[in-house]
Amino acid sequence: MKTEPVVMDALAMDRALMRIAHQIIEKNESTENLCIVGIKRRGEQLGEVIAKNLEKLGAAVRTGSLDITLYRDDLSPLSDQPRLNASAVDFDVNGKTVVLVDDVIYTGRTARAAIDAILSFGRPAKIQLAVLVDRGHRELPIRADYVGKNIPTSSSEVVKVCIRPYETEECVKIIKG
Repeated sequence: MKTEPVVMDALAMDRALMRIAHQIIEKNESTENLCIVGIKRRGEQLGEVIAKNLEKLGAAVRTGSLDITLYRDDLSPLSDQPRLNASAVDFDVNGKTVVLVDDVIYTGRTARAAIDAILSFGRPAKIQLAVLVDRGHRELPIRADYVGKNIPTSSSEVVKVCIRPYETEECVKIIKG
């Protein structure tokens, strides 16, 4: 059985997520109006980890999760009814600094859809983007404010972020296409 190369193990992921928490505090004047919103699915779990790291650093923040399914422009029609997961943004985003969290940034289309989705909840003062992995190959002029690791890839490769509860191990792998 062929195994994919692990480019980040659980410890490296933990370090990257703590570094992102430090960078969020450094970049923002205050954490009073800061909130973390994870993009479903894996961004939700990563956002929770970042929020816990911020709490360890003395900054309690509101957290939420965002389903961007209806805001995407690059999905092929798989069925008449797309599978929706409920968004959980149970706080006012108006005037807040919203940090969107995702596992991987690739074309930028997920981030664009997430920006559209969060704007449907109100008008934040700022929207920032945190990702565990930036793999390049942008199709839109979008960049992450906080990046755990830059991993150059070919467009035929897939970056797989393994995280609980979806997988039993926590790591980042590159799967050859």
